[in-house]
Amino acid sequence: MIFIDFLERIDSHYNAGLPFVAYRKPNENKLNALLQNSDNLEVIKDFTEKGFVFSPFDDSETSVLIPLSRSEKLESTFEILETSETLPKKEKLRTRSAADEEKETHIELVKSGVEAIENNQFKKVVLSRSEHVPLTENNPISIFQKLLQHYASAFVYCWYHPKVGLWLGATPETLVKIEGNRFSIMALAGTQNYKGSLAVKWQEKELQEQQYVTDFILDNIKDTIDNINVSETETVKAGNLLHLKTKIWGVLKPNAILLKDLLYSLHPTPAVCGLPKLAAKDFILKNEHYKRGFYTGFLGELNLETTAAPRSGRRNIENRAYAITRKSTQLYVNLRCMQLKGNNAIIYVGGGITESSNPESEWEETVSKSLVIKSVL
Repeated sequence: MIFIDFLERIDSHYNAGLPFVAYRKPNENKLNALLQNSDNLEVIKDFTEKGFVFSPFDDSETSVLIPLSRSEKLESTFEILETSETLPKKEKLRTRSAADEEKETHIELVKSGVEAIENNQFKKVVLSRSEHVPLTENNPISIFQKLLQHYASAFVYCWYHPKVGLWLGATPETLVKIEGNRFSIMALAGTQNYKGSLAVKWQEKELQEQQYVTDFILDNIKDTIDNINVSETETVKAGNLLHLKTKIWGVLKPNAILLKDLLYSLHPTPAVCGLPKLAAKDFILKNEHYKRGFYTGFLGELNLETTAAPRSGRRNIENRAYAITRKSTQLYVNLRCMQLKGNNAIIYVGGGITESSNPESEWEETVSKSLVIKSVL
């Protein structure tokens, strides 16, 4: 399907008040969409379902499914421009009182997080805030196009359900990928502004954050995954920001664990919650001044089938003519996202807090992260 027809079909579905998701995986030019054929609210029961899942931060709440069996599937392509990941423009100043109040509130929240760490309640906590931005254009399809254009290396999506809401995002972080028995996950933490080079020095605070995430993942998959491999930690660019990333991969043990149990042993990770997880999550739910909803939850393809050609090195050359079908789950952490409500975009940003965190610097980090989304509004 040509790109313009793809967008028109999504726009028509949205105007009809019917659920849909449109998305593009990182560094690909293929677009996918699932258009649900009714406005029923379908929910996940045990993660054996097939379709597109949208899960909230709080794992005690319900995950929403756009089911493959009751949806029309669309595919198209979108050309990725080499210069697509542009630096966002500086934010126009809002009224001084509003900006000052938000800053003061977040700084006090960070101070309370540092104090809790000093009192040994937890080692790390991720604290966030929301910001309401007036829209000059509230057409989600147009915003989706801009996200595609600006953030080629991110998972870009537009998700809508009339009974839940309208969300868009361009997230740099993979939660898990499972293809057949092959498993991979990403530890992503630490943030600094991109200033033209990946050759930067990281502070002890960011290195510590990254190690917390990596160790947490390894500890939670050691009984489930064989042949675990861990890459060197590298600096990666996501929009106008740099992060530390470590790749971890291996092979799922047969019948070792249910997918639901594996996901919730990992989610929410220390990269979006804290460590220990339960204590950090409890602090977040009690002390953040809003409800995260689907921000820092996860989303993506659940139990879809993918087809791949066999390896060319097989001895029986006739086998090469047969494709291999595998069950695939590819889930991403819902970062760099926004929710559209009326004529406003609600933007969600946060950062990891450790004992060495500086509250003023943590505020500035959320401002930098907010520019990723504001640049397309």
